[in-house]
Amino acid sequence: MRFGMAVRRGLALAAVLAGLAACADAGRAPDSADAASKPMSALGSYLAARHAQDQHDYTDAARFMDRALVGDPDNLELARRTFVLRVSEGQISEAVPLARRLIEIEPKSGLAGLVLLTEAIKDDKFDEAARLAAAMPREGAERFAMPLLDAWIALGRQNPEAAQKSLDQIGSLRGLEQLRDLHLALIDDYADRVEEAASAYKRLVAGEAQPTWRVIEVAGNFFERHGGSAEAGRLYERYAASDTETDAAATGLQRIAAGTVPPRIIATPRQGAAEALFDLASLLNRRETIDAALIYVRLCLELEPRFALAQLLAGEIREEQNRTPEALALYRSVDPASPLYWASRLRVALALDALDQTDEAKAELQKMADERPMRPEPLVELGDILRGHNQFAEAVRAYDAAVARLATIDKSSWRILYARGVALERSNQWARAEADLKRALELEPDQPLVLNYLGYSWIDKGENLSEALKMIERAVQLRPRDGYIVDSLGWAFYRLGNMSKATELLEHAIELLPEDPTINDHLGDVYWRTGRPVEARYQWRRALLFGPEAQEGKNIELKLNRGLGEPATVSGG
Repeated sequence: MRFGMAVRRGLALAAVLAGLAACADAGRAPDSADAASKPMSALGSYLAARHAQDQHDYTDAARFMDRALVGDPDNLELARRTFVLRVSEGQISEAVPLARRLIEIEPKSGLAGLVLLTEAIKDDKFDEAARLAAAMPREGAERFAMPLLDAWIALGRQNPEAAQKSLDQIGSLRGLEQLRDLHLALIDDYADRVEEAASAYKRLVAGEAQPTWRVIEVAGNFFERHGGSAEAGRLYERYAASDTETDAAATGLQRIAAGTVPPRIIATPRQGAAEALFDLASLLNRRETIDAALIYVRLCLELEPRFALAQLLAGEIREEQNRTPEALALYRSVDPASPLYWASRLRVALALDALDQTDEAKAELQKMADERPMRPEPLVELGDILRGHNQFAEAVRAYDAAVARLATIDKSSWRILYARGVALERSNQWARAEADLKRALELEPDQPLVLNYLGYSWIDKGENLSEALKMIERAVQLRPRDGYIVDSLGWAFYRLGNMSKATELLEHAIELLPEDPTINDHLGDVYWRTGRPVEARYQWRRALLFGPEAQEGKNIELKLNRGLGEPATVSGG
């Protein structure tokens, strides 16, 4: 379980996602094909590319699609797909010739135009960028991207008034007010309109209950550069209270203490355009639009290859797409001088563990813990890794060391107490586990994970049954689509003898998580108890197929051989 890895910007709002979904299919293939053998023909290469694309393996997909295009060079659909794959892989320069070809045939091709526009900005050719921008369609994601890019192109042409007018186009787009305010502040700052920039930054910070690091960073940077070190210090201290993974606030406070004035963060229109592309990638970083998010963050990195936030976001997307080796490379590419380097190292460790390089992951986290004896995060992540490998006693020791580093136990501490409680329960230290889970619930009373785990544990032990059932019912209310929690409620009714309700809930849990061994095992038990032995054995066999833990597997084998004794009659409410 990952605690405190929320580096991404908080500007994305659900209200605008529906308008962005139209671009989600830009890099997704709907079908797949068997490419086990080496493709020789254009068709074989095409099918192999589609298969690789389904796996989000854009490197192989682009290579195979290139080969198909060589075999059928006049095929526009192949050219279009090859182009999208090159952009998705971050091969922007290689995509430019195809972008030009597509624009000649389809002048309103949004992504092709955006790639050419990005290259013009990269080369500081802002007149050409303005011409390309004027021809861009204003629908789908471009509807949101173009006002921002228009503004920075206008600044590249030395026209700050036009830049502000471009941002005014965002005014009618509900849900994007914070994004507009951010770029208004950055543009006023870049144009040295100090009073206007100060007002814009103050408005931006005041508009967010919990400003993201990027907002704190750019606002604090401005105040530091314009004699407002005290105000910047207050911003950094405000962020430091909740910062568990970066050196961001500490870096700013160290500068203020040393009297060092930082350089401007957005010092060129190209950097401003990169910021805009990153913001759009963050906005699109949702399951239904994740392919488009990757494209936008690739374009951002084309303009600013060392943009640490964008590197982390690109890595996060590739992990979500099950391309962990690429994510690892992106995390490792973050500059050690960046305030986000600490966060990148935490992610490196988690990626290593996901790649079965667990010893290396543990060594990295222990090294980080030794480097900074006051920081609990590496030890929390170490505990999570150990717990994920069923090394529960070792996980408890890591969590104990992490808790010892906490300055105070506050609301946010529920996560580590919950994690330690789970590890304690699994290592047969129930008294301590119960204390941790209760304390976590005091800190976060409606946390479904804690409600579920403590309630399930009580029912499993035959303790506090009425209270435990209410807790799990509340957890299901909070997360009705969580198969594990629905399973807990079904199992609770099973233990309480309500077989009718247990059957209903466990069958629903199977619909939500059909390949979970524990849920299949539980459903087998309830089928047996309700006089359905054939179906019970079917579920137990399914449970064995899905890799249960060793002891759980032995118990299931025994049930397959012996059953559970005489089936019970169906019991109701």
